[in-house]
Amino acid sequence: MKLDGRRMSSNVEDRRGMSTGGKIGIGGVVLVAIITFIMGGDLTDVMRNVQNVSGSGIEQTAGGGSAQYEELATFSKQILASTEDVWSAYFAQNGLGSYRNPTLVLYSDATATACGTGQAAMGPFYCSGDEKLYIDLSFFATMRQQLGADGDFAYAYVIAHEVGHHVQNLLGTLKETHGKMNRLSKADANKLSVRLELQADFYAGVWAHYENRMFSSIEDGDLQEAISCASVIGDDYLQKKAQGYAVEESFTHGTAAQRMKWLKLGMQTGDIRKGNTFGVSDSQL
Repeated sequence: MKLDGRRMSSNVEDRRGMSTGGKIGIGGVVLVAIITFIMGGDLTDVMRNVQNVSGSGIEQTAGGGSAQYEELATFSKQILASTEDVWSAYFAQNGLGSYRNPTLVLYSDATATACGTGQAAMGPFYCSGDEKLYIDLSFFATMRQQLGADGDFAYAYVIAHEVGHHVQNLLGTLKETHGKMNRLSKADANKLSVRLELQADFYAGVWAHYENRMFSSIEDGDLQEAISCASVIGDDYLQKKAQGYAVEESFTHGTAAQRMKWLKLGMQTGDIRKGNTFGVSDSQL
């Protein structure tokens, strides 16, 4: 992905080295956590597995200050800036009002949020209470080491997915869906969660569509990096990897095939009207 000379967003809080202890509040795309819990591990095991990135190629430091981490921090700021450019233009051109930029919080280990205490084991996540995206950069090493999902565009997809939740928040979808989920059984709430997450995947694809149109930044192999990433963070893939089988009722993010489908559809169409995951049948997901 060509980002040379691109601006970095100023809507960033760098809290690395300012760890705050506490319990997990909300979840994001829980990669290692899902696998560890399914295999009978507890929170201590989760934290150890997420932080165990020796041999991953990214040096761990107390404040996340290695050269590799700084490169990832710069990259993340550039991708956030791209989402600001893309979504601001899209909202304005499609009568959606003014796009309000989210803030990216870079942290290490744990940090306070308006949604509870965020921890590295949760993976990247979005909190609608403060309209902030939270990322511990060690997550990218976990993607590479634990799942083989690597490449700058795969990392960009992760950030764009969380920005997709911000778009849902601005459009009212997030609040409405969470309200419904609170009134449903766990199994039925999980079904709505899947649709919410697949729509965020779709919005990540929409971002990629216009990112390339505006900046001609996507190179050969980039799209495959994102699609490959989507394929290994599907609930079915993660559960089969952990225990040899999948339990559909527990899915919260969608299958690998579903995640790839909606990401690609967003890339192809660039039209959020095509991403109504709540308006299709289960078989059409």
